Amino acid sequence: MLKLIVGLKGSGKTKTLIEMVNTAPEKTNGAVVCLEQGDKLKFDVTHKVRLINTKDYMIADGQALFGFISGIVASNHDITDIFVDSALKICRDNVDEFVLAVKEISAFVEANNINCVMTASIAPAALPAELHQFLQ
Repeated sequence: MLKLIVGLKGSGKTKTLIEMVNTAPEKTNGAVVCLEQGDKLKFDVTHKVRLINTKDYMIADGQALFGFISGIVASNHDITDIFVDSALKICRDNVDEFVLAVKEISAFVEANNINCVMTASIAPAALPAELHQFLQ
């Protein structure tokens, strides 16, 4: 199941995500992965979570993000939770690209029984209607 946390910069999206990331290992017997663009979360995320900087792997658009997530799952079938901070930014702030990535990632995580939470810096009112079903 995929959930989106959206809001403008400073609305607490990342703080909420960090809390979810840090409690996830206590709620699962599987692996937890957190993707971010940059390394701002390295001191906030527990060592029990695999923290990955998407810049290190040249993930720079929605299709690359989807491919990277599916590749991570292909290499580790124990993954139960995936968190993505600043997903819209990873999609180059291109809303159409973000919509496509969310739809593809949603179908993938549903098929693989994985919980996925993504943040995006966009006003809830500006979020395309087709993504409202994913709102946290």
